[in-house]
Amino acid sequence: MSERQTLSYLQQRFASSRIQPQTRFGQNFLIDLNLVNLIASTAELGPRDVVLEVGTGMGSLTTIMAAEAGHVVTVEIDHYLAPLAREEFETLDNVTLLEQDALKSKNKLHPQVIETLREKVAQIPGGRIKLVANLPYNVATPIISNLLDMDPWPVRMVTTIQRELAERIVARPRTKDYSALTVWIQAQCQAEIVRIMPPSVFWPPPKVESAILDIRPQKVMRKRIVDPAHFHSLVRGIFIHRRKFLRSALFSAVKDVLTKPEVDQVLAQMELDANTRAEQLTPQQLLDLTDLVRLMAAEKASTPTVEDR
Repeated sequence: MSERQTLSYLQQRFASSRIQPQTRFGQNFLIDLNLVNLIASTAELGPRDVVLEVGTGMGSLTTIMAAEAGHVVTVEIDHYLAPLAREEFETLDNVTLLEQDALKSKNKLHPQVIETLREKVAQIPGGRIKLVANLPYNVATPIISNLLDMDPWPVRMVTTIQRELAERIVARPRTKDYSALTVWIQAQCQAEIVRIMPPSVFWPPPKVESAILDIRPQKVMRKRIVDPAHFHSLVRGIFIHRRKFLRSALFSAVKDVLTKPEVDQVLAQMELDANTRAEQLTPQQLLDLTDLVRLMAAEKASTPTVEDR
């Protein structure tokens, strides 16, 4: 490992293979060896862990993790780069390299990735999933977001992502970075920024700063979410109109199932002023709000109309 992720080593390997880093794949290779080790150590890997790594790169982080984890499932979209990575860990029998996109679409993980993770977890007593990766910026949001909607649920996510995205995920209410993604993650996880990193620690250097983010899903918090799909969808709908007052934003999101008077009733039960904005509510308040909408819509749907009687 001491030589495998240095700038000179990477440049030599790329030059000899006549390939270049691909910006369309978000390829920025972490060349600070201490930071590569920090990502792995933060994840606290053990023999029960099946690690998902998206963006294999040259396999340096993969190799470190394979020494600690039960299995590493690493995904590389670049078919020119994947063979170079495979050479780095070809003697390891607990690494599976998938040469493909990790996403089936923008909003779904690829079924092959999910199937492989489940297969490896089933082979390890007490097996569990962790995401540990230097994530390409262009897939970071859907990867993190969709893993929280997966079964089995990940127990840890330690990733290198764009600093701006990391700050959105850990943002507090009433700040400009607070968003639907913030709420979706904080409603079921604890998250913190471990380290801010300048562009100079990557090759080629990105145009923005990066951050190592540690996300720790909490089962107790997740159990409070009765219908995760409804919660996720409605919060996104409300935040599309984040600058609108809550009454207007909520009605825009639920107008197919609730009337304006019914939206007013929801806000009254929540003791929320109609002039409140979504960004002022905590994740718990938004969870309570979406639950109330869900229950009211279900009750309305089950009540016979005049024509049905």
